[in-house]
Amino acid sequence: MRFELFIALRYLFSRRKHGFISAISLISMLGVALGVAALIIVLGVMNGFSQNLRDKILGVNAHVLVSSLQGPFAGYEGYCEQIRDIPHVRAVLPFVYAEVMLSSGQRAKGAVLRGVDPEAASRALSLEEDMVRGSFRELQAQGDPHTILLGEDLAARLGLTIGATVHMMSPSGKRSAAGFSPKIMNFRLAGVFDTGMYEYDSSLAYVSIPAAQEVLGFRRDMVTGLEVRLSDIYAAPETAKAIENTVAGEPLNARTWMEMNQELFSALKLEKTAMGIILLIMIMVGSFSIVTTLIMLVMEKKQDIAVLMSMGAKPGNIKRIFIYQGSLIGAIGTAAGYALGLGISYCLKTYQIIQLPQDIYYLDHIPIQLAGTDLTWIGIAAMTLCFLATLYPASRAAKLEPARVLRYE
Repeated sequence: MRFELFIALRYLFSRRKHGFISAISLISMLGVALGVAALIIVLGVMNGFSQNLRDKILGVNAHVLVSSLQGPFAGYEGYCEQIRDIPHVRAVLPFVYAEVMLSSGQRAKGAVLRGVDPEAASRALSLEEDMVRGSFRELQAQGDPHTILLGEDLAARLGLTIGATVHMMSPSGKRSAAGFSPKIMNFRLAGVFDTGMYEYDSSLAYVSIPAAQEVLGFRRDMVTGLEVRLSDIYAAPETAKAIENTVAGEPLNARTWMEMNQELFSALKLEKTAMGIILLIMIMVGSFSIVTTLIMLVMEKKQDIAVLMSMGAKPGNIKRIFIYQGSLIGAIGTAAGYALGLGISYCLKTYQIIQLPQDIYYLDHIPIQLAGTDLTWIGIAAMTLCFLATLYPASRAAKLEPARVLRYE
């Protein structure tokens, strides 16, 4: 063991005449520990909310959305085959999309109609897991009237229960001498889903592709677009480019989930960065306490420093003693912060101690998702701040003149 480290350990752990300095050292460690723990917990919560929100959005939306610049298009089976050959593509789902009006009794509500292939959608979308009443498989049922799935808030707004009839009015219709008459079809409510996102649960209505084509007046081979599901969601940008460059025929436009939700995820990222900076300042406050501790220690140990220098210790050796001591305070505080932060995060994730009101939030508990990158940067930032805090006191100690100290003290 280097003698500088040995002396630093003696100064740190031995009983001193001035207990006040020991108390300040303990406060410095606690300040760093609380800052590190708070940073771990808050970034874990931010990551948890972000990932949970992303999973819910991607559970009902495509990783890459492919549409034609000219509107609904035919012959989509050939495009599906070409897209499936592109790397990272897991599934391609044709869909029909339109805005319609739903009514039941005296109640009416605008809705977003999505026609899907029930069998393919059950493998790629999370709707089957989100069903609270009825079954997603009911969309495959044949007969008159066709079946429909509604979001829980939308069904409640219309006062519908399973098996009830809902009337759908679409923008397609016939023009006659009396004017334009919209097309109206009846559907049987076969299921209700709850994604946890009010925006979806209050507006989405799912039917089979043939039923959507019929109500919108499309030909049997026409769809609005294709939903592409990927094995790696972060490969969406290059997959979108590959689709636009390799698929021949219709001029297609491919948009990624990142582009479609850019504002939301940018806001979450900015909020996470701002919270990280605020809590990093808390660690800086703890590191400033290290400066105070070391300056007071230098004042207390002037005679010891002078003796060491008279015995041959160089200024660099003295400087390293106090750098080691400040770094040890920072390391112990950082380790304690990791233990505290990871422990609290584990308890919040496992036991769901803090409950959230479901009428306000889309979750009933606080989500925690710890990222290895965040944990690494927290440790690096904390130790860097603590190391920088040692430089000034260590330089002051190295500049002491032993002859003057021993003469007057």
